[in-house]
Amino acid sequence: VRELTAVFPTLTIFVQDAPSFPAKLPNVQDDTELAESYRREIEIVPTLIRLDDGGVENGRLQGWNKQQWRAFTQQPALGEQLPDHRPGCGSKSLEPGIAEKLAVKFGGAKTTARQIELGTLEDEIEACYARGWSDGLPVVPPTPERVIRMLGGTQRNPQEVIGLVPPNRAECTVEKIAINAVLAGCLPDYLPVVIAAVEAALMDEFCMHGLLATTYFSGPMVVVNGPIAQRIGMNSGGNALGQGNRANATIGRALQLVIRNVGGGRPGGVDRAALGNPGKYTFCFAEAEADSPWQSLAVERGFTPEQSTVTLFAGDGVQGMFDQQSRTPESLAKSFATCLQSVALPIIGMAADAFLIVSPEHARIFAEASWSKARLKEELNQLSLRPGSEMVRGAGGIAEGIPLQFESATAVPKFRPGGLNIVHAGGKAGMFSAIVGGWVASGERGSVPVTAVVKQ
Repeated sequence: VRELTAVFPTLTIFVQDAPSFPAKLPNVQDDTELAESYRREIEIVPTLIRLDDGGVENGRLQGWNKQQWRAFTQQPALGEQLPDHRPGCGSKSLEPGIAEKLAVKFGGAKTTARQIELGTLEDEIEACYARGWSDGLPVVPPTPERVIRMLGGTQRNPQEVIGLVPPNRAECTVEKIAINAVLAGCLPDYLPVVIAAVEAALMDEFCMHGLLATTYFSGPMVVVNGPIAQRIGMNSGGNALGQGNRANATIGRALQLVIRNVGGGRPGGVDRAALGNPGKYTFCFAEAEADSPWQSLAVERGFTPEQSTVTLFAGDGVQGMFDQQSRTPESLAKSFATCLQSVALPIIGMAADAFLIVSPEHARIFAEASWSKARLKEELNQLSLRPGSEMVRGAGGIAEGIPLQFESATAVPKFRPGGLNIVHAGGKAGMFSAIVGGWVASGERGSVPVTAVVKQ
């Protein structure tokens, strides 16, 4: 540097650590705030930048390479006592957590949402509780830096309006979704999936307002298909419906927080669930597609395997079922059908849809017999038929049931046409599958499963 200042008297030196180093040199500028480093997009220290007469950059070098610096500066004897090559150090402007702060401070990156100023002694976590932003569990405070970092996960305009969130029909932007994704603990890579989940929830066919207001158990169940599930590390295997995976846990939670914080849907308010279910914190998993014997849920619904999608279902809690003895598809299908009868109430038909989540060990039995998913659905629907006389109100001394007008029906379906869905997920050891019953207002008069494509 001393050699260069002797040749180039207008050379300006920006220092990230302390302006006293290097000592006794002219034009040393204090860049400990990293303003110039941010604006110049410095990645490596040292970086040598050449400007033309108009102050426009027309060349730069990163790190130290003796021959390159000599050619760049046209000083053939530059750095004679220095080694031939040293890679340099990473710029302080790229240290973890710094880039977003610099973007806010120097780059003009701003959030448009109203900012809340906390008191000096106010705890951030408790402040989120006090303001009603939490679902009952601790949330991550959505600072501007965290929100900007989250928005880096999508190419969509932060001010793009996704729709009106019930029950208050409040306008929801990408930025507002990002804020709630921060609260939920998402990584930026998850944001496109969260946005797709919100888009699906706002489809008229899903009836999010009605689902929120029902006294029944149901809430959104999120099923992710396509390449993005693996890319962001979602769990489709062991414990896929349980705890332990950040993507599964926080994507579903972010959707629920959008409904709460943007739309105003809160328990005790419009949310009138008599009991609810733990899935109303979060209920999200990926389908295990790689080793599935069947088409994925998304492909069944008309999408390609290359598309990443999010499917929402108005689901209750998980009902486990086991059959460790069946070795034929006929026997195992009968076990499934028997358990499926319990959705909502065994003597109720065509009221609630259902998802059957088939584990790999159970799926293998059907695969070995070359049963397609369509054949299994057809078998289950046939096995679930019951005479109307056994299902009408008053039959067997039970006041609940289907209307008396169906008493003469010889075969009443358990599910409406298309109301039974099958996905493949779970650990490879254990002959256990699961049933997720649906809202008793399933179908066109209530809610149907909906799918949205994940857009970057």
